[in-house]
Amino acid sequence: MTLSTWFTFMLAAWAISISPGAGAVCSMSCGLKYGFRKAFWNTLGLIMGIMLQILVVSLGLGALLATSELAFSLVKWLGVAYLIYLGIRQIRGPTGPIADDPVSPHDASARTLFTRGFLINASNPKGTVFLLAVVPQFLNPGAPLAGQYGVIAATLAFTDLVVMSLYALLAARVLTLLRSPRHIVWMNRTFGSMFVLAGVALASFKRT
Repeated sequence: MTLSTWFTFMLAAWAISISPGAGAVCSMSCGLKYGFRKAFWNTLGLIMGIMLQILVVSLGLGALLATSELAFSLVKWLGVAYLIYLGIRQIRGPTGPIADDPVSPHDASARTLFTRGFLINASNPKGTVFLLAVVPQFLNPGAPLAGQYGVIAATLAFTDLVVMSLYALLAARVLTLLRSPRHIVWMNRTFGSMFVLAGVALASFKRT
């Protein structure tokens, strides 16, 4: 991959990361609910979900997912169900002051937040189809592909790390303002609804 090709892909990677989606919603939700440090584990999970997507595409399995109605539908509806589940859980979440960290240690564990982020990106076939459409434009078929996919994965990981961390950090800044139960109910309903809407949007996505 030439430097000019990589630079063009890097610009595309920033656009991909900044664009609003389920990952951004999840980062802001975790930043508000758990603070920046704990939300960082969610960001790592989101990145690993993207790495899995790239691996699937690089191994040629992404083409199978994009052409097989059964495989596509299975992954898509698993993603839809998970997003809606997160939305309902958020809406019905605790109403105590966030500053007092009302959630249980298990709910706020690094493993739980990492897994949540990973599942959101890993169970999104829309991401696979998108990568299938974008990534080949930046590959040189006459050169070894493994190194090129490695550069693409590292670039996407870096941009997503920066963008999702910023989303979580900006959301965490609101922590000191959310002290009354009314504020917490409003926040839970807002982000819960956003998760549900993301699930509905994914449900309407088609392979074409």
